[in-house]
Amino acid sequence: MNESPINHHLDTTGLICPEPVMLLHKTVRGATSGEMIEVIATDPATTRDIPNFCRHLGHELVQQDTLMNDDNIECYRYVIAKG
Repeated sequence: MNESPINHHLDTTGLICPEPVMLLHKTVRGATSGEMIEVIATDPATTRDIPNFCRHLGHELVQQDTLMNDDNIECYRYVIAKG
């Protein structure tokens, strides 16, 4: 597991793409280089869209996990380092 502190938390639970990626883009713009952003999402499309977002815009996808939340709903967790 990543040991770097999370600087920004983004909960996109219940939103469908492209909203999670749009909110991530806004959060990245407000972050400084090297800061860590945690994203929690429920839309399975984020498993494709967030890695592509990072690759195309030069950010590092540090961690990607699939979890179950308290309501037994599958969630996706991403940790991104701003490039």
